[in-house]
Amino acid sequence: MKKLINTLSLATACVLMQGCNTGNVSRNDMNVRQMVDTVGFAHINWQEDSIINRIERTYTKELSEVKIDDKTSWRVAICPHDDYTYASWQYPALLRNLKAKTVIIFGVAHKARQLNVSDMIVFDSYSHWNGPYKDIKVSPIREELMAAMPKELYQVNDSLQKVEHSVESMLPFVQHFNRDVEIISILVPFMNTEKMAEISKHLSSAIAKVMNRNNLEWGRDIALLITTDAVHYGDEDWGGKNMAPYGVDSIGYAKAVMHEHGIIDSCLVGEPNLEKVKRFIDFTVQPNNYKEYKWTWCGRYSVPLGLMTALNLQKELNSDPLNGIFIGYSTSIDHKPLPVDDLRMGKTAIATIRHWVGYASVGYR
Repeated sequence: MKKLINTLSLATACVLMQGCNTGNVSRNDMNVRQMVDTVGFAHINWQEDSIINRIERTYTKELSEVKIDDKTSWRVAICPHDDYTYASWQYPALLRNLKAKTVIIFGVAHKARQLNVSDMIVFDSYSHWNGPYKDIKVSPIREELMAAMPKELYQVNDSLQKVEHSVESMLPFVQHFNRDVEIISILVPFMNTEKMAEISKHLSSAIAKVMNRNNLEWGRDIALLITTDAVHYGDEDWGGKNMAPYGVDSIGYAKAVMHEHGIIDSCLVGEPNLEKVKRFIDFTVQPNNYKEYKWTWCGRYSVPLGLMTALNLQKELNSDPLNGIFIGYSTSIDHKPLPVDDLRMGKTAIATIRHWVGYASVGYR
């Protein structure tokens, strides 16, 4: 979802600090990436604790319908990244089973067009990311991955990383369930299918080499976390764009949600394969211009690249086939928003029949 309030907050902070180096704070020899959206997401421990408690009290039905054993450890997961007041219960429903010490995160690169970044993945140079309980360490595996990859397939770009909200959205929940988690953030900007295949081949090979060298287990020691919000729908407050091919009445809403489930059921649930990944790309990306939406999932690059990497890693490690378990689907208007105003949080965009967002979560074991 468009982070309008957050953009204004960032601009104000830049003015107050007489510059835009607000994305990191040095703590002695630590270089900490600060949270950019403190409106939609929790950034203090008591906020996150309150959010968890409220979700458990408010969405008991939704959480009870997620029949996942506590012993399950996701090898791969797909998670939304919108305001907690809207996406709410899907965060803990999925992320409580993400138990690996090191989580490699495939994030969206919302500002890639403005910064002219495409056709390569983007790492950061931070030593830590801000977390509500303590600073989250960046895994030293990051440097091993970059060292093993062709230089033309990636870049280190803190300017893009520090303004991106998709990765940071999940970290409070990831850290709540695993206080010692370490992360690697990889942003995925515009790229075509062939480039995704090339990058995923080298990235999965690099991950596999690290795992084999250090006797690491997929799911226990390393997991892949992919983030995307589902459809961004409507004809109001989308920067002048009409993104409502089915219309903005109740019938159009129902058709759009049905379209969403068609994508999830045919592309993301069950055993993944390259055919399903390409089907997802066909659903979401214009065939004649890979930089343009066909159906407005902001993770139209992070999802296929993340899943291609997972499929290649499965082959590299000779692992059992992955199996995608549907955790849930919701929209920003199909349930009452989680109250967050008293937690010094809020909403970064409206939620109406003319402006709503879909959320899908899937765990792969």
